[in-house]
Amino acid sequence: MRWEEVKERFPNEWVVLEATKAYSKDGQRFIEEMTVIDTFGDSTDAFKRYNELHRVDPQREYCFFHTSRAKVTAKERYVGIRGPR
Repeated sequence: MRWEEVKERFPNEWVVLEATKAYSKDGQRFIEEMTVIDTFGDSTDAFKRYNELHRVDPQREYCFFHTSRAKVTAKERYVGIRGPR
């Protein structure tokens, strides 16, 4: 699903999604295609769900955005060695 479709289908909501097609450029991550996992009315619940998913499978590219955003881009994180937990 593309972002325009997500915005149309889930207006004014927080969506937790998995990027299925994305690329990096100039320190930004551009998500072209995605699968919506869940929707929420507030960011706190969306963040909790994102954390649950990321804890179970950190190799998958999960993220969350509000559908009022024009585009789904994010600052790229360093995914190198993690510190002690």
